[in-house]
Amino acid sequence: MTSRILFRNAAVLEPRSGELLPDRSVVVAGGRIAEVTTEPVRTGGAPEIDVRGRVLMPGLIDSHTHVTQVSADFAELKSWSPYYAAARVGKLLDQMLMRGFTTVRDMGGADHGVARAVAEGLFRGPRVLFGGPIIAPTGGHGLTRICDGEIELRRAIREQMALGAHHIKLTVSGSVVSSMRIDSLGYSEPEIRAAVDEANLAHRYVAGHAYTAEAVNRALRCGVRTIEHGNLIDESSIELFQQHQAFYVPTLATYHALTRDDAPHALSEEKRRKVDEVIDAGLHALELADRAGLKIGYGTDLHGELHDHQLSEFSLRARVQKPVDIIRAATTTGAEIAGMVGEIGEIVPGAAADLLVVDGNPLEDIGVLTDPEHRLPLIVRNGEVVKNHLAA
Repeated sequence: MTSRILFRNAAVLEPRSGELLPDRSVVVAGGRIAEVTTEPVRTGGAPEIDVRGRVLMPGLIDSHTHVTQVSADFAELKSWSPYYAAARVGKLLDQMLMRGFTTVRDMGGADHGVARAVAEGLFRGPRVLFGGPIIAPTGGHGLTRICDGEIELRRAIREQMALGAHHIKLTVSGSVVSSMRIDSLGYSEPEIRAAVDEANLAHRYVAGHAYTAEAVNRALRCGVRTIEHGNLIDESSIELFQQHQAFYVPTLATYHALTRDDAPHALSEEKRRKVDEVIDAGLHALELADRAGLKIGYGTDLHGELHDHQLSEFSLRARVQKPVDIIRAATTTGAEIAGMVGEIGEIVPGAAADLLVVDGNPLEDIGVLTDPEHRLPLIVRNGEVVKNHLAA
């Protein structure tokens, strides 16, 4: 890690105000933002990077990933050697970082070992906020830890918290890829409340996998803090989000990727019907949430080869949202979801030095964030320059 770096002549993107702050000098020291100023800065011989004519913005946050699901074929995943699987995970994490993601919240699969490997530099990638395996009832999701009843739920959550889990993912409805109908309810209200209580005891929280308004509303009433997917919410859900100050994390990219002609695994007719049902509904739900001013995170929920579409979420959301609102989802709101406000998601003194230099202004054209090969010449993660094509 370079101990000190000075960025000169920077137009700093400030997500909260939705402004570009011109002619800033940004000083990085010890992996943190040390100073953001319009005053002259003496470098003391430290490296200087002139970013005149470009935008300096915070690293991106994907609040719904599956970094260990490096194959869309779950049976194939289970057959792999753990050493081979780890090698594939390392490659995927590097690819995410090269897209501009400096923090990801894993929503099922990653454990303390993956997070530690990144933290120690064994894998090059975004910091990983892990929750451990998805917790689901009998008959629920694939690649999960099956728990039935309050006692089993509490035991599982205590075990995951002892390993340092950042959150718990609970399946509270059916889904596109599970054997449960999409309108099925995954857990009883007493079970959900028990899970929420147990997570709260560790000062952590429950994220709820839910699609229908019925499932979402039950989860919110029971104290679930973030709703994942939520394609079929309605106005009654909006009121409950506001009442409970909960977060909404849509994942539009995964459904569109699944229906592409080049998707690696064809869906069964039944699952294709489920996908078709939730695609249009997902955009409508996002529009409802955006209009109501809900706290919306950026999530993608991709698997296997489909991880290549991680940046398509920007383009999909642009159909109903302004660029600044999408950028907030992938920066400051992502930091709120993570409980890391002031640490990630913005360029302020004391925050981790997760920085992107972008050719173009994403506040005017969100598309500049979808072409990292040509529009993202420099990436800094935790104070370390991991990509620098500025001189090229």
